[in-house]
Amino acid sequence: MANLFPRWSNWLPIKILVCGVVIATAVTAGFWYYFTPKYTRVGYMPVQPVAFSHNIHATQLGMDCRYCHSFVEVAAHSNVPNTQVCMNCHTQVQKDNPKLAAVRESWKSGLPVDWVQIHKTPGFAYFNHSVHVNRGVSCFSCHGELNKMEVVFEKKPLSMGWCLECHRAPENNLRPRDQVFNLNWKPADENPQKFIEKYGPLSDSAGAVPAKLTQVQIGSVLKHDWNVRPPTDCAGCHR
Repeated sequence: MANLFPRWSNWLPIKILVCGVVIATAVTAGFWYYFTPKYTRVGYMPVQPVAFSHNIHATQLGMDCRYCHSFVEVAAHSNVPNTQVCMNCHTQVQKDNPKLAAVRESWKSGLPVDWVQIHKTPGFAYFNHSVHVNRGVSCFSCHGELNKMEVVFEKKPLSMGWCLECHRAPENNLRPRDQVFNLNWKPADENPQKFIEKYGPLSDSAGAVPAKLTQVQIGSVLKHDWNVRPPTDCAGCHR
């Protein structure tokens, strides 16, 4: 009896299976790579009701982060400044500027300015803001150079993997507490002799005082001195 199908059709199911596996792998890899916070959140820059420039306030005017974000050192969540904070200055400074119309309207009505939140963690992830800044993690580490931003955007992915990178090697981000809110600080700015006198010897210097300190040298000393041991297991953030 003659074959109903040509001989090449015997390989057709295998070819379909192989193609299906390749396509499924490519789709999975695409989702895995591109549908992560690195691509879905980094760069997020929503339009705000007021064109607020951190560059003007923090860099040009030299305002401390904590004047507006007053809870960062004492609360689990940082705060967006209320209208009262804005009007402490803007009842006198730029009081008729049309760009501040939403602030003045909020002041009159008693209703808050409808700011759009940018940096946030999922509800199922525990995060305490004050713990981090009180252990030498600067605003810069998580939010980038906010002091130079005309419009705030999400600089870092704030994903689980990104957080774990720091928790596994906190020395890469720790700095002296008095420099946490100095977003222009660099490791080389530290005086090596004074740093060693205050925090103790470097672990890799064999007693010698280097001309300049590196981030890892500074972070390693502070990690030991402050007994910094961030959790790396699931229970640390998913409680």
